[in-house]
Amino acid sequence: MKQLRELADEQLVSLYQEGNNNAFDILLKRYESKVFSYLLYSVKNQELAEDLFQDVFIKIVVRIKNGQYTENGKFSSWMMRIVHNHLIDYYRTTPTEHILSNDQSDVDLFNKAELAVNENREQEMIDQQTLAEVKELIALLPDPQREVLLMRVYDELSFKEIAQKTNCSINTALGRMRYAILNLRHMAFERGISIAS
Repeated sequence: MKQLRELADEQLVSLYQEGNNNAFDILLKRYESKVFSYLLYSVKNQELAEDLFQDVFIKIVVRIKNGQYTENGKFSSWMMRIVHNHLIDYYRTTPTEHILSNDQSDVDLFNKAELAVNENREQEMIDQQTLAEVKELIALLPDPQREVLLMRVYDELSFKEIAQKTNCSINTALGRMRYAILNLRHMAFERGISIAS
């Protein structure tokens, strides 16, 4: 383990992609304080910051496992872009008490195409079709994974609440969510269904 701690981020990512889970544990320990502090400063709410933190690291895990990290820049910069974009997504999909001002953002929100309201009917139909296909895939997940996924996505429960409801540890709930996402992506890939990351 000591030797792993001395490796560069990019080497740890490569080892994790090869199946070494300890390598990701080192990355997590290396950056969890920085990421959590950024989230807490942004949302000013401990429990919400914890939930966003778990969501972000699941997203990072999925992207690394899907080979979406390439060594054309620093790992920390790549990771913080994901964190920042996840925050923007959170504010975009949250009711108006969390309105984000363009003056308060480092990014010009009015020039971000992915934040624009989609008025294209054809795209809406494609989105509905994809949603129906994803629901079919969710039904194929093992019961514990499906249960956690539904509680997190549809009931919007925190991982702490999910752990209490399913009588398991928070780490177990996180693991089930992680494998649910990985399995969904695998099944979607096999069926040629595009799932946005």
